Amino acid sequence: MITTVNSYFCGAGLMDAGLIAAGIQINQAFELDADACTTYRHNLGDHVTQCDITQQLVLEQDSCDGMVFTYPCTKYSTIADIHSTRTGDELFLHALRHLALARPEFYVVENVPGMRAFPIVMEAMSKLPDYYVQIFCPIRSETWLPQRRQRLIIIGTRRPFSVRPPENTKPITLAEILETEPRVTLPKAIKTRMTGGYRDLPIICDPAKGDLAPTCVAHYAKDKSTRLVVDKRYPLGVRPFSVREYARLQGLPDWFKFPVSDTSAYRQIGNGVSTPVGEWVGKEIARYMS
Repeated sequence: MITTVNSYFCGAGLMDAGLIAAGIQINQAFELDADACTTYRHNLGDHVTQCDITQQLVLEQDSCDGMVFTYPCTKYSTIADIHSTRTGDELFLHALRHLALARPEFYVVENVPGMRAFPIVMEAMSKLPDYYVQIFCPIRSETWLPQRRQRLIIIGTRRPFSVRPPENTKPITLAEILETEPRVTLPKAIKTRMTGGYRDLPIICDPAKGDLAPTCVAHYAKDKSTRLVVDKRYPLGVRPFSVREYARLQGLPDWFKFPVSDTSAYRQIGNGVSTPVGEWVGKEIARYMS
């Protein structure tokens, strides 16, 4: 039996790519950003709808076994404290609206660990009547990948079920994801940042030392001087990550392409869920539904 899912706030489809790899069928996907929808369609199919979820009627959507919500996390993150924007947001209410009306067999919520600082959001997402809810935090991308990234995963099922946490694996290394001939640009900001011209120095990763990359962020689209990798072929001995390397840090296979600008690709990758996280969730959900 094929397990079906509707995916909300799906972005470019990084999470969905993992679900599909686990054998899950995505019936419908919903995303606001036009470029992300272009990438999604190019790689995963035409079942994505560009729209504002807040304007979508639940009962007009296709039926599904489960719902997956990866609503934006920027206002839940601890870094938002620096900019005085850590306010949470109300998109979780539309996830709750969908769950309350559709009552799927299961649901999944992904966000940053900082969402736990918002008790109203956590109550809405984890205390639904008639669901058995399990919370996993932190789920670490470095279980599979050479990237430090922590996430909160909430899984609710209508029947009691013990979701198995991710198994310890031998993750791929930073050296393994680097391209031999990366296509990168070298903005002037690299030298400025390395010589103390900005408040923060760059985070420099050395594959020869087994370093992990820092969390892939959407802001990399605007400033590639913040995260650099050692490469002696370049004038300062460092360079930015290429789009393909950034995608590999998120676990995307090389067949997954970005038919958009590099700037948009970096943003989509940074906003996405590490693909192996989606595959882990998908395998557990398939086990639940079997």
